[in-house]
Amino acid sequence: MSRRLLALAALVSAALVSVFAQTPAPTKAATTTKAWKPARTPDGQPDLQGFWTNNTITPLERPKGLGAKEFYTEAELKDLMKNEQNRVALNEEEGRPTEPGTDADVHYDFSQFGLDRGQTKLAWNLRTSLIVGPEGTIPTTLPEARKRNAAIAALNRGHEFDGPENRPLSARCLVLGQESVPMLPGGYNNNMQIVQGAGYVATLHEMNHSVRLIPTDGRPHAVSDVPQWRGDSRGHWEGNTLVVDVTNFDPRNPFRGSGARLHVVERFTPVDADTILYRFTAEDPDTWDKPWTAEIAMSRVTGPIFEFACHEGNYGLRNTLQGARVADQDAAAAAKKGNQK
Repeated sequence: MSRRLLALAALVSAALVSVFAQTPAPTKAATTTKAWKPARTPDGQPDLQGFWTNNTITPLERPKGLGAKEFYTEAELKDLMKNEQNRVALNEEEGRPTEPGTDADVHYDFSQFGLDRGQTKLAWNLRTSLIVGPEGTIPTTLPEARKRNAAIAALNRGHEFDGPENRPLSARCLVLGQESVPMLPGGYNNNMQIVQGAGYVATLHEMNHSVRLIPTDGRPHAVSDVPQWRGDSRGHWEGNTLVVDVTNFDPRNPFRGSGARLHVVERFTPVDADTILYRFTAEDPDTWDKPWTAEIAMSRVTGPIFEFACHEGNYGLRNTLQGARVADQDAAAAAKKGNQK
């Protein structure tokens, strides 16, 4: 990769230093109770409103070398933070290191456009994985679930580029990972806005610029035969915690291989004025041998959130399918030439 303009590198590096300076000190137990009390909305509920990010370098599953170690020490976390700073600074100066011939090598460099995860505020904590507990990994996938997912993949094998319906949902701008449930960060665009009103909580996600509406007025779930990309959300308050029960997931948008009976319970708990602890438990008796739980700190950031116009700028889908048609023509021409010999 070529070197970036020095002025751009200096500007982004200065911004990065500022971001790390503003990052609150990490805490081992994000659930620690303090004397702090959240502000209240006009209808008396805890005020979760504002702009937030769940951007993190903490992996969903714990690296195998860490075993049952659930938390880093303060010193280890400081080393991780320093390494992340150095990585981003090097990328900005010299470009992202990639292996020639790989997809990453021909993909644009995220840091060139301020999209590298380390160029925005990171929600640091001492956890070695987002999944809590000594195992720190997704439970075992049931044999029937493996067969089900293999059969689904087999249906599209060899037809991946036939038309738009064969492409992933994200490639078609229908639903992307960051806006799905549970809410987990992706490579970039991990910001969101929370807005509250009497009987509702809404989350506006930067990625795909979509709004998720969560009724909190006690209404029942939609009927079970009405699946939705992000499930059907129903919320209620338990003290200062917003608890959201989510069912009716569309199996065409699976979460880690889940099926139609995926059930997720989310908990949004304000810890201080600048932090919300987001915790979810996922269960699917058709996919995993037991439920599992993960948590991530959401840090307050400065808004606004600008529109992510996925469909309007989706040149990738058109170009991918156009390239496939060219490949089809080349293959047909080669076959015709071979038959003429």
